[in-house]
Amino acid sequence: MNKLVIVTGGTKGIGKALVWKFASQGFDIITCARNGQDLEHLKSTILAAYPGTQIYTCAADLSEPSGRAEVIKLVKTVDRPVEVLINNAGLFVQGQIHNEPEGVLENQIQTNLMSAYEITRGVVGRMMEKRKGSIFNICSIASIMAYENGGSYTISKFALLGMTKVLREEMKPYNIRVTAVLPGATLTASWDGADFPQERFIKAEDVADSIFGIYNLSEHTVVEEILLRPQLGDL
Repeated sequence: MNKLVIVTGGTKGIGKALVWKFASQGFDIITCARNGQDLEHLKSTILAAYPGTQIYTCAADLSEPSGRAEVIKLVKTVDRPVEVLINNAGLFVQGQIHNEPEGVLENQIQTNLMSAYEITRGVVGRMMEKRKGSIFNICSIASIMAYENGGSYTISKFALLGMTKVLREEMKPYNIRVTAVLPGATLTASWDGADFPQERFIKAEDVADSIFGIYNLSEHTVVEEILLRPQLGDL
């Protein structure tokens, strides 16, 4: 039986690149996104390329507790050991603390932090029983560097890095590896309309390749944090 990976937010950007990378390496996939049609398209294209893959999908809004519960329910229904959990789902809203609209902080905390928190809690127990697994949280350069228009996004990503550090300490005795992934500007839909050439961005496929490479290390080694930047520096 193939190993199983969970990738939240799997239809776009880094998440989509991760689904393709792990499918190409013989993994079965559990993934979710808001848009059911995007999920169906992803599933059909993956199965066309890798017919032996099992791909389980769930249309869910991870900014809502009910959406997170749906993903956990799917994982329990599949009822297989999870080899890798990648908390990738996220939302970027540019703004400043002093003037951004009401509710922006709450929405980004729910999407960028609480989705990872609750889905990890729903999955990690079985990993602990098996004493095996890898967890990757997709943080951001904004997890370690404040910038003028980061606003609530930066707050949420600082928090996600903090959660990842705590989880790393908790999981040490259970042989579960925990990694914070901190990408800089990556060529995803978050940058649609930005007036920068493509070569100024990290490729989503490079992030996916890096994560798979870290996963593929021996169980004796964990990469606690990986920071990726565009070659010419931050935007």
